[in-house]
Amino acid sequence: MNKAFYLETFGCQMNVVDSEQIVAVLSDIGYSQVDSAEQANLVLLNTCSVRDKAERKVYGHLGRFKPIKDKRPDLIIGVGGCVAQQEGERMLEKVAYLDLVFGTHNIHRLPELVQQVEESRQRGCEIDFHDRETRLNLFPERTFQESITRFVTVMQGCDNFCSYCIVPHVRGREISRLSADVIAEVTDLVEQGVREITLLGQNVNSYGLKNSTELSFPELLGVVNKIKGLERLRFATSHPKDLTNELIDCFGTLDKLCHHIHLPFQSGSDRILKLMNRGYTVKDYLDKVEQLKNICPDIRLTTDIIVGFPGETEEDFQATLDLVEKVRYADAFTFLYSPRIETAAAEMEDNQSKFQKQQRFDRLLELQQRISAEIWQEDGDSVQKVLVEGLSKQGEGQLFGRTTWNRIVNFSGSKELIGQIVTIKISKVFRNSHLGELVES
Repeated sequence: MNKAFYLETFGCQMNVVDSEQIVAVLSDIGYSQVDSAEQANLVLLNTCSVRDKAERKVYGHLGRFKPIKDKRPDLIIGVGGCVAQQEGERMLEKVAYLDLVFGTHNIHRLPELVQQVEESRQRGCEIDFHDRETRLNLFPERTFQESITRFVTVMQGCDNFCSYCIVPHVRGREISRLSADVIAEVTDLVEQGVREITLLGQNVNSYGLKNSTELSFPELLGVVNKIKGLERLRFATSHPKDLTNELIDCFGTLDKLCHHIHLPFQSGSDRILKLMNRGYTVKDYLDKVEQLKNICPDIRLTTDIIVGFPGETEEDFQATLDLVEKVRYADAFTFLYSPRIETAAAEMEDNQSKFQKQQRFDRLLELQQRISAEIWQEDGDSVQKVLVEGLSKQGEGQLFGRTTWNRIVNFSGSKELIGQIVTIKISKVFRNSHLGELVES
């Protein structure tokens, strides 16, 4: 009998890759993916715990599937990802109709857990972290997917322990893949038709540092850059303290590396950065931004910013606004601080009101939106190289692609252009995308 599973993915790009691995390991035991829980024999949530009240939202979301389970008691329901890693057995205790829980290091155990429920209705929970000797289990193969762009995970976990961040607690310590495996996967994807690769890690800059016989991250970028058929290369996410001169130089020497970097700074106050355990000062950060702009004058930066960290004063916040003005980010992901269990910041005294935090957040958002609009307006009437990814959501026979700065451009053109880099003249600039016209070669 054919078996079907329904999968919902929450959170970051790492979770997207994890979900691709989930699809692959389930296909090995005869499961195919469907678009609704009503059609499925197995329902899975791949969760994220970075944002506020993530656990509560997952428990609430699980409630949607209880009526289906009531009608079909043989339906298997499971939760994976960061919330599963954090909550573990508590999830099985709180949700009587939940069958299995698997953590961030246990995707390879999912088939075993599913078959255990199928055969004996025995509920299961696997949230053990695995050491470096079993790292291959953390990066199972993914199934073929027709796509122009793909993510490739090069490492998992983080050793930085920023005081607000739950990642080391739910993703574990840093573990790098063997460079040979990364290169082989990228080569295989390019042979399948992929033209742009984004190398992923919680902190890609630390890739290979625990193994003196391995390539450094700049060296890995250099090897991937030479793979025939690859058109573009990106990476995320970078920690400023580990952004080396060698990595910065890659933006001037590697022809396929896109002129965009996501470089979170979190706060413009040295005092707050120290409380956050970020490991750099504002001067350190700005020096590296200056280096990037000297090496690659047209580079554009995006960032992450936290507002309302415990103890933040108006002076601290003003320093954040000053840094945003100075660097001029193309875009920023802005967050109101929320305490995460097991983190050091959760124990810090916080005397700011919700109103004060929200007011600061709104001021920051207004500033960033103005700067973003000014930067994107500069693209009007310019000519850009765009990698065509597929059919546009705008319809009307349009295609879409991205500039080197990761900006979406919609334009009219033939489907035969998908996978090619084309020249586009930007005719209109919108808040979240551009509209352009194909320039005949």
